Amino acid sequence: MSAFNALRSSKLISWKPTGRLQQTLAQCVERKGKGLHSGEVSTVRLCPGFAGQGRHFDFRSNLIPASVEFAQVSPLCTTLCKGGFRVRTVEHLLSALEAAGVDNCRIEIETEDDQCCDAEIPIFDGSAKEWVEAVEEVGLKVATDIDGKSCDKIAPHVKEPVYVWRDDSFVAAFPSEVVQITYGISFPQAPAIGCQWFSTTPLDNVVYSMQIALSRTFCIYEEVEQMRSAGLIKGGSLENAIVCSASKGWLNPPLHFSDEPCRHKILDLIGDLSLFGQFGNQGLPVAHIVAYKGGHALHADLARRLMGMM
Repeated sequence: MSAFNALRSSKLISWKPTGRLQQTLAQCVERKGKGLHSGEVSTVRLCPGFAGQGRHFDFRSNLIPASVEFAQVSPLCTTLCKGGFRVRTVEHLLSALEAAGVDNCRIEIETEDDQCCDAEIPIFDGSAKEWVEAVEEVGLKVATDIDGKSCDKIAPHVKEPVYVWRDDSFVAAFPSEVVQITYGISFPQAPAIGCQWFSTTPLDNVVYSMQIALSRTFCIYEEVEQMRSAGLIKGGSLENAIVCSASKGWLNPPLHFSDEPCRHKILDLIGDLSLFGQFGNQGLPVAHIVAYKGGHALHADLARRLMGMM
């Protein structure tokens, strides 16, 4: 059964050909670094994948598909879990792969503790820059299946508005001819951040690489001890996040963009919505996605909502 036939069009979602064949990496590429929350070092090897198999993590010979079906609610990151094995903070890597058009990829993970069932993707400088450069280092090629055949890449088009919300936060997708993302954040407790909005017009690989991928994760200085007490950000530092104090402003300038925090939210959103992808097809819906004060859990809720419409 072809991927196009396996995915059912519905009243709200229509899968259409992109005019491109599914892609994968031309060869393997490896990166090593520390996890933001665990503080543990891991090695990640990105390898070519077969057409129609999509992206999946290989951790201790256990395969965890990069699908919202396996997404788990976790603080301040997106986690995938299957069969007792867990991979945390996958959003930056998946964001870069989705934007670069790496439709099929086997993501091998090695940790220094060979008995541990938990792994975390390295944070690097808090952006997706390292992963974008890794993909550019080896390039792409047309993906083929085990019989050597290529597959057309299809994309989900939103036909009617769909949204999820929690309190005063929401993520919505509206019909559009192109992928566009508009994101708003509000941090009144940190005037240096305040209220920000950023919109891609539209979103493509060039826009992503130049305007989104360089945006680093951020936090409020006065909340750091609370997060550490909760067992989070054990690997956090001024080298892998931009930190804003409520009274003193940014503690480690300069920012890459004046609205870098807002742009980073778009980076996260792309990674989280990539979990909607199936069979090596596009995960990010062709829609104008509008979000306000969203987060990983709400992003995943929209992906699940879209999945329920198929």
